[in-house]
Amino acid sequence: MKIIYILIGLFLSTHLTYGQKFLTKQGEISFLSETPIEDIKSENHQVLSVVDAKDGTIAIAILMKSFSFEKSLMQEHFNENYVESDKYPKATFKGKIEGVTADYVGEKEVVVKGDITIHGITKTISINAELVKTTENIALSGVFKITIADFNIEIPSVVANNIAETMDVTFLLDHSLYQ
Repeated sequence: MKIIYILIGLFLSTHLTYGQKFLTKQGEISFLSETPIEDIKSENHQVLSVVDAKDGTIAIAILMKSFSFEKSLMQEHFNENYVESDKYPKATFKGKIEGVTADYVGEKEVVVKGDITIHGITKTISINAELVKTTENIALSGVFKITIADFNIEIPSVVANNIAETMDVTFLLDHSLYQ
């Protein structure tokens, strides 16, 4: 009889995560532009992300105006001149976390592949990430690079030496089971 209860418990715990959605509204993303003249860092703690545990699909939305900078003038230039936040208010990512199954629980290196859209331009990317999954949580973190020119973001020649052509993007998305 004890074995039947254990089997039922295992079935239910697997079934509960199968097809379940995991959500965060407070994911973190930052980018760093390093040049000999100056380093520019910005953070955003209002990143929306949803993961479907059934097949590993992930969708992310980032409001561009939610990036905060050390200097208000940098934030103003970022929103008005570079990413044109009024015209392109958000960046998105739609893809899949490879190697994730509904019943997987644990920690492992994964590859996240999909389409990122910034400044109205969509590119397919592949990102190495660290995944930590429990029955009630999926945390995903990593670092990847983006090249500004790939997204038609124009930097005026006056400040071109102050802004790196390629930037490191760091993310931490700590999803909770959404019911």
